[in-house]
Amino acid sequence: MTGADRWLLPDGIDEILPPQARRIEQLRRHLLDYLDACGYDFVIPPALEYLDSLLTGTGKDLNLRTFKVTDQLSGRMMGLSADTTPQVARIDAHSLAPEGISRLSYCRTVFHAKSGSLLASRTPTQIGAELYGEAGIEADVEIISVMLSLLQQAGLENVHLDLGNVGVFRALARVAGLTDAQQTELFDLLKLKCATDTQAWVARELNDARLVEAFSVLAGLQGSAESLAGAFDRLQALVPETAEEIGHIRSVAERLAKRFPATSMMCDLTELRGYDYHTGLVFAAYVPGYGDAVAQGGRYDETGADFGRARPATGFSADLKVLARLGRRTESVKQTVAAPSSDDPALWQAIQQCRSQGMRVLVQLNGDAVECDQRLQLLDGKWQLVNA
Repeated sequence: MTGADRWLLPDGIDEILPPQARRIEQLRRHLLDYLDACGYDFVIPPALEYLDSLLTGTGKDLNLRTFKVTDQLSGRMMGLSADTTPQVARIDAHSLAPEGISRLSYCRTVFHAKSGSLLASRTPTQIGAELYGEAGIEADVEIISVMLSLLQQAGLENVHLDLGNVGVFRALARVAGLTDAQQTELFDLLKLKCATDTQAWVARELNDARLVEAFSVLAGLQGSAESLAGAFDRLQALVPETAEEIGHIRSVAERLAKRFPATSMMCDLTELRGYDYHTGLVFAAYVPGYGDAVAQGGRYDETGADFGRARPATGFSADLKVLARLGRRTESVKQTVAAPSSDDPALWQAIQQCRSQGMRVLVQLNGDAVECDQRLQLLDGKWQLVNA
């Protein structure tokens, strides 16, 4: 390893320099203030936890993305948090244990042993919100509304919303009596969005013509809620056990369309992201020119049970650094003031007064030239601001 190589950052690990760091921090404060205005209380989970708590209910995908270390005090395995949601679920279940509705928000760096995609950082700054204690449609509409509004606050334009519902696939799999291995095979085919291969698989594996048709209908369920109305009706007629989940996604889409008429929206029942983790509605937001979701989330009602307190739950998260890069929010710029280096107490008081008024004061050390809007200058025995 050469001397220069020592200072190379690992793949997927980035550092943020001025002025982008200031832009990200301003956005963080603005978005957290917005979440607070929506009634979501801020929490800061620890970056490091025991592994058995950190990975509770999350499935193998998060396990593979988690950095693992040994606690020198207890000898137990610990992990660096790769996703804030399970920790917030633990906080809701144990540390707060509220009755009724609970709304929590967060913003912190998480750590990924493996990147989620070619575009993703291994140290995303995860910002998000979670809503506990309500299983109805109102909670899903609220959390998606908060997510879309948050993206608007970040300055993202032309946002597209993708809605799915893993509950429909779960209901079909239950009725068909699919084994875990069969569910995995079918899941992989649906993920590829290849209706022909999916139809061939169900025709080979299932003997019930009704279920073969139902899965074939499912494979083609991608489009607007209006364009899919006939297919939705057909699927729930074939398998009535899917009616509740189909009605759920249709109602959510209808309500969101009224709140966000300018937002492009599509339903995709083959979108089974987080199938091992999510229990119902899943959703993701996209913008043109960026190949990954800029925000995503869903319902995960089973997670609280692993902490001994089952509660309905839904939430979303996004990478703050991605929002700052893609958003068009205008950054607030402070007035910059240059001040000479002096031990004069009056100058120090003038500097502090400027800073308390929101100005950025730079002291000129050794006569260093400073680019500024104004200067502190001694006039008539008083330190006063003059234009640069």
